[in-house]
Amino acid sequence: MKTLFRDFSIVNNGSICGHSDLLVDGGRIAGTGVIAPTEGMKVIEGGGRYLLPGFIDIHVHGGAGFDFMDGIAEEYNAIARHHAAHGTTGLYATTLSASHEELLASVRAFDEAEKMEGGAKLLGIHLEGPYIAKSQKGAMDERYIRDPKPEEYAELLSVSDKIRRMTIAPELPGAAELGRYLVSHGVLPSVGHTDCFAEDVITAFEEGGFRLMTHLYSAMSMTRRVGCWRHGGAVEAAYLLDGMYVEIIADGIHLPPELLKLIYKIKGSAHTALITDAMRGSGMPMGTTALLGSRKNGLPAWLEDGVAKTMDRTAFAGSIATTDRLVRNMVNLASVPLAEASVMASRTPAEIMGISSERGSLDAGKYADLVIMDKDLNIEMTVVEGDTVYEK
Repeated sequence: MKTLFRDFSIVNNGSICGHSDLLVDGGRIAGTGVIAPTEGMKVIEGGGRYLLPGFIDIHVHGGAGFDFMDGIAEEYNAIARHHAAHGTTGLYATTLSASHEELLASVRAFDEAEKMEGGAKLLGIHLEGPYIAKSQKGAMDERYIRDPKPEEYAELLSVSDKIRRMTIAPELPGAAELGRYLVSHGVLPSVGHTDCFAEDVITAFEEGGFRLMTHLYSAMSMTRRVGCWRHGGAVEAAYLLDGMYVEIIADGIHLPPELLKLIYKIKGSAHTALITDAMRGSGMPMGTTALLGSRKNGLPAWLEDGVAKTMDRTAFAGSIATTDRLVRNMVNLASVPLAEASVMASRTPAEIMGISSERGSLDAGKYADLVIMDKDLNIEMTVVEGDTVYEK
C-alpha cells in the first residue's frame, strides 16, 4: 500500500518546507512536494507537524534494561524497539572492552537479531575497545584493556561481516597497522579513549584512515604541558582537521551548552553526529542501579540526574539519553536550528558510515525511514523502511 504523508513541515537536508507532502511506496520514498491522493492510498495528515529523516545512532550500547554485551538476540531486539520509540530508525550495536570470548558472543548474536522484526534497524556493529588507553578508560573495566593483537582482531572480523567500526587509541603500538587493516576490510577506525598528542591523530588521519572522533571531549586528551612545552591533544586535532568527523553525546550533561555551541560553530552540522552512547539504564527509572556492560562482568552504575554515574559518584558511567532528547537539546540548549540538528542526527551519521545513498535524508529512492515530531519536538511516530514501528 502506498502511504501519503500530507501537509507536513518537511525537514530535510538543512531546510524546512512547510505544507508539503511525502509519498511512500514499497518501503521507499517515492517523492515529495504537492501530491494528490489516489484511491486506495493511505493518508496520514500532518497538520503542520514536523516530518524528519529517521535518526541514525552510530554509538549505542543498550537500553530498556538490556545491553548488547549480553549477546542475546531477543534483547538486541528489545533495545531496538526502545530506541525506535524515541525516533531512532537505525543503530549500530556497540560493545565495550571485554574478554575476547564476550566480544565474540556479542558479535555472533547480531546476525540472529538483525533478522527480527520491529524497532530500529540494526545496521552494524561498533567495537568500542578493547584497544584503548587505560588512562582514558572512562568507566570501562581495566582488566580487559589491551594493545592490538592481529590474530584477535582478524578473528573478530572473520566471525562477522557486520563489524563496521572500531574505536582505538592511536598512540598504542600496532594501532596504525590495525587502522590500515580495518580500512582494507571496509571498517571505519575511530579515535577514542585516548591520551594521545594532536600529532598522533593527524598521523592516524593521514596514514591510517581514522576519520571520526568517538564522543568528542569524553575520555580524550586536550592541551597539556610536558615540561615547558605545550602540546595539543585529541580535541585540538579534531578541530584542526577539516575532514575529521566528530560525534557528541548531546544529553546536556556530558557536554554543557557552551561546548555544544563551540562544536557546532567549528565543525558544523556536516561534520558532527549526535549519539546517545546509551547504556542499559536508558528508559529505567532514576534512583536505581544498572550494569555497565554484561550481566556477567559489568560494573554497577547509579542512575541519577539524567545520567549514569559510577557508584562513588566521581564520574559518569554512561549516557541514558535517547535521540529525541539529543535533537531537542541542540535546539533548546545550543540554539541550533532544527533543520541543522536534523542533519546531525540523520544525514551526517549516514555519511560517516557510508550508507547515505540509502538512508539519512528524505530524498526520493531512499528507504522510508521517517520520524514525526510535534511542535515541541516530541516523537509521535517512527517509520522504518515504510513500516510503522512506533506510534504515540
